[in-house]
Amino acid sequence: MSDLHGLPFAELMGLKITAISPDKVTAELPVRPELCTRPAVLHGGAVMAFADTLGAVATMAWLKANLGEGWGTTTIESKTNFLAAIPAGETAHAECTPIHRGRTTQVWQTKISRADGKLAAIVTQTQLVLAPRA
Repeated sequence: MSDLHGLPFAELMGLKITAISPDKVTAELPVRPELCTRPAVLHGGAVMAFADTLGAVATMAWLKANLGEGWGTTTIESKTNFLAAIPAGETAHAECTPIHRGRTTQVWQTKISRADGKLAAIVTQTQLVLAPRA
């Protein structure tokens, strides 16, 4: 649905945005062997990078819709709860929704699920809103 031009790491991971709005971002991540640990399950760092990308994309969608062009964001805090493994060959599914959206910081929660619908991880992150540079 959305290309990841400008997000080369997300492209490298194989992340695919399936829906984007100021209120929610959904995406998929095929679990390739290159993204796995032992046994062949999605690496925790890949889970975190998946969620981090969605939090940034969601913040940018909100900023563009509400404050216009030129605004930016960066992650200043992230916490992950790992609940279940996602095996190689499956596709991880994620939904990122807001907890708090302010003009200085925003907090987003990303739920990552396995193909069978079981919740695999919950990531809560804080995004710092960056004003346009003069």
